[in-house]
Amino acid sequence: MRSEVAAPAGAVWPVGSGEDPVLRALVEVSADGLTLVDDAGRLLGLNAAAAHILGRPATELVGTATPFDPTAGDPDAPDLRTASWPVPGGSRRELEYRVLPVGPGRWAVWFSDVTDTVRQQERLTAITRAAASVADAYSLRATLDAVAREIAMTASIAAVQILALDDPRDDLQLLGMAGFGDAVDFAEKHAACRRLGARVLFMEALENRQPVVSLHRKPQIMADPLWAPLHEIMDVPDWDSFVSMPLVVRGRALGIINAYYSPGEDPGPSSLAFLEAMADSAAVAIETAALLAQTRSRAQSDERRRLARDLHDSVVQQVFSMRMQAEALRAHLDTAAVDRATVRSAAEELAELSASALADLRGLVFELRPLDLAENGLVEAVRAHAAGVEARTGLAVEVDAPDGLEVDVGVDVQEDLYRIVQEALHNVVKHARATEAEIRVGASAEGGALVVEVTDNGCGGTPDAAPAPPQTGNRPRTSLGLVSMRERAERWGGSLSAGPRPLGGWRVRVTLPVPGSRVGAAR
Repeated sequence: MRSEVAAPAGAVWPVGSGEDPVLRALVEVSADGLTLVDDAGRLLGLNAAAAHILGRPATELVGTATPFDPTAGDPDAPDLRTASWPVPGGSRRELEYRVLPVGPGRWAVWFSDVTDTVRQQERLTAITRAAASVADAYSLRATLDAVAREIAMTASIAAVQILALDDPRDDLQLLGMAGFGDAVDFAEKHAACRRLGARVLFMEALENRQPVVSLHRKPQIMADPLWAPLHEIMDVPDWDSFVSMPLVVRGRALGIINAYYSPGEDPGPSSLAFLEAMADSAAVAIETAALLAQTRSRAQSDERRRLARDLHDSVVQQVFSMRMQAEALRAHLDTAAVDRATVRSAAEELAELSASALADLRGLVFELRPLDLAENGLVEAVRAHAAGVEARTGLAVEVDAPDGLEVDVGVDVQEDLYRIVQEALHNVVKHARATEAEIRVGASAEGGALVVEVTDNGCGGTPDAAPAPPQTGNRPRTSLGLVSMRERAERWGGSLSAGPRPLGGWRVRVTLPVPGSRVGAAR
């Protein structure tokens, strides 16, 4: 039995409860939910605020089970607990509550709606993780997939896409996605919808550089035949409303974040602010990738110029000498008295020049495309290069790597590491006046990182000193080679240090984090 007569509108209390008018007034003016439950957590009574928070009339709620557990915890020191409650429309509310016993089989429960606070914390966590993903970026697609997942992990968003579109006339480029399952052909099917004439809202956001909010967008798309190519994909996540947030850097729109909201969730101001923050992270990732591509292009141009100089200084000069020697030999053969010893000497010198030119040419070809890198991996490519340097220069080069070392990174990463070793050895030969060099490849002591180190026993140098005269052998602090090596390391989130060793000589050390991969011995 319950009494609804004495209770204010929106409240229901059992007979005999709350006769004190002052207590009744305090209960009813409270903005927090106050309920009476039994040992099983079923509602016996509640105030108007409780009915409002729980989203249903008080008369419907009485007798229903609640998420509150009255028997857990210490009744003499009630702790703050959390629970989740479904409300009409499909969304959920996050509640904080405390429980106190008020009689045999009865418990008083105080609770409040902390949904906004919880979601704000989730959003701040997502923003922080997304920023960390950008800071540790190894590939643009992996980074933006991580950003998309962070957005989709918030309570109100069911699915996310991150798209780039340089020109409205072009097809979109899908850079990150979460919540759609295996939708590898999304871009192709979206292009088909555009050709059919479907209205693409994110194009408006991209052109105006302003967010577009569309409530109850899914029913519109699923009922529109112009969106038919995408119906199957768009029906995978459980969503209703839609927000398209442009990715803007210095007034230029680089792309779009499309967020698909769960049914019953309203994309309000706080959610839009969250999406804007995530859009900033995504835009930074895209711009950083573009800058890295430019840096790589400049590095490749510098590398080509260096190879051209090396080609001119070695092979071209040797071929020129071969030509002069061949002409001298021909002139000698045209004379009446041919000296066989002179001919033999000239022929031997010509053979030596051709062998030297061939060796240099092979070395330059290997620098252009280290075939061993793709076929046998970083360590074997480094060994092959070290052997070539040793044969050409007389510098003793030792390569130290654990047996069966596995370097589970992409070929692009391995090539940059190879180029760092190549440049470091070039500096040893050119500047150090060394007789020995050592290359170490292995895992860091802490694990999770790849370490590549090149050391020599040469004259060393002071990295913070100004460039010294050539006869001292000291190396300039900011040589182009060192800048190039550092850029290659930082391109993949690594670091590079270079400087003299305490006991003499020089050290170049690269440390490269390898998240999600392995650096270790093969099993």
